Amino acid sequence: MKILHLDTNHPLLISQLNALGFLNDEDYTSSKLDVEKTISSYDGIVIRSRFTIDKQFLDAATNLKFIGRVGAGLENIDCDYAKSKGVYLIAAPEGNQNAVGEQTLGMLLSLFNKLNKADKEVRRGVWKREENRGLELDGKTVGLIGYGHMGKAFAKKLRGFNVEVLCYDIKNNVGDENCKQVNLKELQEKADVLSLHTPQTPLTINMVNSEFIKGFKKSFWLLNTARGKSVVTKDLVTALKSGKILGAALDVLEYEKASFESLFNSALPEAFQYLIQADNVLLTPHIAGWTIESKEKLAQTIVNKIKARFC
Repeated sequence: MKILHLDTNHPLLISQLNALGFLNDEDYTSSKLDVEKTISSYDGIVIRSRFTIDKQFLDAATNLKFIGRVGAGLENIDCDYAKSKGVYLIAAPEGNQNAVGEQTLGMLLSLFNKLNKADKEVRRGVWKREENRGLELDGKTVGLIGYGHMGKAFAKKLRGFNVEVLCYDIKNNVGDENCKQVNLKELQEKADVLSLHTPQTPLTINMVNSEFIKGFKKSFWLLNTARGKSVVTKDLVTALKSGKILGAALDVLEYEKASFESLFNSALPEAFQYLIQADNVLLTPHIAGWTIESKEKLAQTIVNKIKARFC
């Protein structure tokens, strides 16, 4: 079987697939249109998020048996059409779930203790203790939307902090010893912190909007290490200004390119200009699952799943 690798990944991925007898070609620069001209020669594709795998591409991939996405989600693939053509879809949420859980916890603690603000001040010779008095996580209620691999990893990290962890998920019976599953209304009534762990789907795009935010009984803190388009940025900014949202930690942004590799080329939107100036907002460039260890784990997960299916 021939596999085409469209994004760079940990070298173990190709070396182990070679050892298993697969033929591996690499093409990290050709345009999507050029790749379509040769894709019929391949049985498999391994990709991160370089471009979308749509109907036109899948029609050109006449011998395709699988697509491996070295990441958690499959939103850059027309999954329904791929499945209708008998293409096996492989994702690797197991590979970076621990990394996401750790960063989400780190961002939350940083927000609560104003670490980012205090660090910048001290570097400027400003020494303000009372203004940087923090909050303790102990006794708070943390609400999770989405309780798959990433939500479970974060809930596990919260053990030992004496917090109540609640989750809302479209699937039934996903709660466990680390988290109680509740309906959305109960989560909105109780949560001090809201953390998103959902894939990008029609249900989650623009999910956190003004109406959704108003549904929370208390002012709350927002964490998003999932997908940027789940949060309407201008509505988030309105809530930050009013105090309904006390602070936000955003590893992903509404403005991200579909490849996740860049932000935007035009002038900064007004809402984003507010975010970059706000002391109670923490921003990172889609790196929650982007650790040295997760790079290896993601590649190994893809190899293991290809091996289990085709060897």
